[in-house]
Amino acid sequence: MLFYLTTFSLSRFLTEEPPVVTVGDSDTQRRTVVHAWNHNDFLCRKYILNSLDDVLYNVYCSVKTAKELWNSLGNFLNYKMVDTKSVMNQVQEIQIIIHNLLAEGMEINEPLQVATIIEKLPPMWRDFKNYLKHM
Repeated sequence: MLFYLTTFSLSRFLTEEPPVVTVGDSDTQRRTVVHAWNHNDFLCRKYILNSLDDVLYNVYCSVKTAKELWNSLGNFLNYKMVDTKSVMNQVQEIQIIIHNLLAEGMEINEPLQVATIIEKLPPMWRDFKNYLKHM
């Protein structure tokens, strides 16, 4: 996805903060810059949302900027469990991430939460993970 966004010169919207125009600012060039930034951020956000599964689209469609969307997806989908920490502690970390997403107004249904936790189980739990997936 990052390569795709870079191809369209949109990857900078994943890291930049939006420019701000103060009330009463009559600088038309500044307003044009803000309008162009908002349009390109909109395109970037929509490209990312379009690449998501329908269930994830419904979760993340309310995010306001491409940067927020990218960071939220990164926190939720890139979390990896490790064998060196207790599974319960790591599940609690995932639950905190989910709670933060819910606090941001993103609705995540329970089956997706369960599937995510199962998918994130550490490598030593591979057989149990496969068992849970095929129940």
